[in-house]
Amino acid sequence: MNTEPSAAHPRRLVRGALIALLLPVAGLAALWFSVPDPAAWSRADPTTTALVEQRRAEARAAGRRFRPAMEWLPLRSISKRLVDAVVASEDAKFFDHDGFDWEALRQAIRLDLARGRYARGASTITQQLAKNLALGTEKSLLRKVREALLTAKLEWRLGKRRILALYLNVAEWGNGVFGAEAGARHYFGTSAASLTTAQAVLLASMLPAPRRVSLSPAPRWLAVRSRGLLDRLLAEGVIEPPEHAVALAELERYVGTAPAAAPGEEEAEPPPDEAPPAAPAEASQEAQGEAPAEAPTEAPAGTPADAPPPGPARSPANGSEAAPASEPPAGAEPPPAAPGTPPAPVEPAPTRASP
Repeated sequence: MNTEPSAAHPRRLVRGALIALLLPVAGLAALWFSVPDPAAWSRADPTTTALVEQRRAEARAAGRRFRPAMEWLPLRSISKRLVDAVVASEDAKFFDHDGFDWEALRQAIRLDLARGRYARGASTITQQLAKNLALGTEKSLLRKVREALLTAKLEWRLGKRRILALYLNVAEWGNGVFGAEAGARHYFGTSAASLTTAQAVLLASMLPAPRRVSLSPAPRWLAVRSRGLLDRLLAEGVIEPPEHAVALAELERYVGTAPAAAPGEEEAEPPPDEAPPAAPAEASQEAQGEAPAEAPTEAPAGTPADAPPPGPARSPANGSEAAPASEPPAGAEPPPAAPGTPPAPVEPAPTRASP
């Protein structure tokens, strides 16, 4: 009986090892070519994006009209304070990294593990641009891999200023509101070139949950986040104390006087933008600042935080409760109950939820 090892056995092992090494490389190469080449975006402004089309499909499925507002501006025509605020809020190392902020990613992972849930994202501006432009918000490992590959392509093909200009023109700032110009006009009735420091800070602070934002009244997470961002611009020398004081006074007219989070205190977090609470379509749209089956309407410039928006009557602002819907008018006798029947409880009228 021949007990000598076959010469073919080592060759099979080598072939198996080569195949095991080449398959992931081939798969990665296929994914590399499956994402768009951003070279065209270095010269031309996209007329639509994957996120716009995703929102269009979502509106169609919900039976809502969708008319996106998006007006392109060159970077030089966008308020420098908005550029400063967005970079400070979303990606402080934007001009230093190659598309990925590895330290922010490590910090986010540590925070998520400490809290036992997803608590903080670490996507850079370039990663967010890749998602908005070409991929949408699908939650999958494949989408994240394609996002990473497109991020590398964007950094390779485009300069930082072009990436920033694209991001500021396609970022979502509300229901059907895309880009800095549309956002400035929607919330403040002004152009992106004319934003005040306080308005720029508010727009930048909205970006984690743009469809869950209202300024009448502003949610606490937005008040805390915007105040903290304004203080950060002062601490980093982007603005001087006199500008900070003027901006703070204006900011408080929009969002109230919620303080910034103290050192070590857990910062108020925005709600998940991709998981709005279950509610009837009309009520949900109203709570998010969107009129039912209509395109978003612009808020008047300078609207203070305590000014109620036009529309259906809301609960009294003095802290008293609205009269129950089933309560008879004042002075009227309630109808007699049938003998032996306990009085029916009076249900309070539903009050409108803050977004």
